[in-house]
Amino acid sequence: MASAIEQPEIAAAAAAADPMLPALYSIQRVRQETDDTFTLELVPEDSHSSFGFRPGQFNMVYIFGVGEVPISISSDPGSLPMLKHTTREVGTVTRAMRQLKRGDVVGIRGPYGSCWPVAKAVERDVVIVAGGIGLAPLRPALYRLMAEREKFRKIVLLYGTRTPEDILYRQELEHWRGKFDLEIQVTVDRAASNWRGNVGVVTTLIPRAPFDPSNTFALVCGPEVMMRFTVMELEKRGVATERIYLSAERNMKCGIGFCGHCQLGAVFVCKDGPVFALNQIAAILGKSEI
Repeated sequence: MASAIEQPEIAAAAAAADPMLPALYSIQRVRQETDDTFTLELVPEDSHSSFGFRPGQFNMVYIFGVGEVPISISSDPGSLPMLKHTTREVGTVTRAMRQLKRGDVVGIRGPYGSCWPVAKAVERDVVIVAGGIGLAPLRPALYRLMAEREKFRKIVLLYGTRTPEDILYRQELEHWRGKFDLEIQVTVDRAASNWRGNVGVVTTLIPRAPFDPSNTFALVCGPEVMMRFTVMELEKRGVATERIYLSAERNMKCGIGFCGHCQLGAVFVCKDGPVFALNQIAAILGKSEI
């Protein structure tokens, strides 16, 4: 059996013949975002491996000798060939991923899945509601919205985390807020006395957020319980069900709808999602037995 050192070379040869096998990407940087969350910055080993992606899509990231996991792409669609993947250290693969260094090689399969409906939101308000690491899958949509800022009306980001120390992309959020064409409101569940911002769950920001619910697209990503209550608050404000979109990244394993782990009622999250309009999954959202 090939060693872990030999496996990248084997994968490179095989990927040329089979597009379902991973392309090789090298680590440019491992950026620590919070105590348990980090970002991999990757570039292709072979320039022909570079690909475009749509905001909301994900890749299967393979660590040779360990395994692979699905991770949303969190980079700017306009900054290719660089890819960025932000994830939390929660299992065997992500623990191994956290130990990678500049120059190490990983495998990338993708991109897979559906995308945020940025094009449909032209000439409308866009409200983005993110909980915790749920900001990572929404980040490419923010990049696209800001790159084409003149096409949209108000853009509002409502972001909630457990503590101030858990805020992702802090410098980037401060930069965007300084441009005055993006409304950003951040809240934390709990904070020390030196925190001067909002305290409370992210849904408490929705009733007073500055957007026109009759002309708004809402993009939502976070823990399932947070998304359920966010939907309730958005509907109270009058946002139409068909204009609320969620990223339901539950139990994905293979990326191609083969293994069945991510089946959600009649749909497969990896193949039919991960981004869904609420009216596609409203009947089964949050049912733990599905």
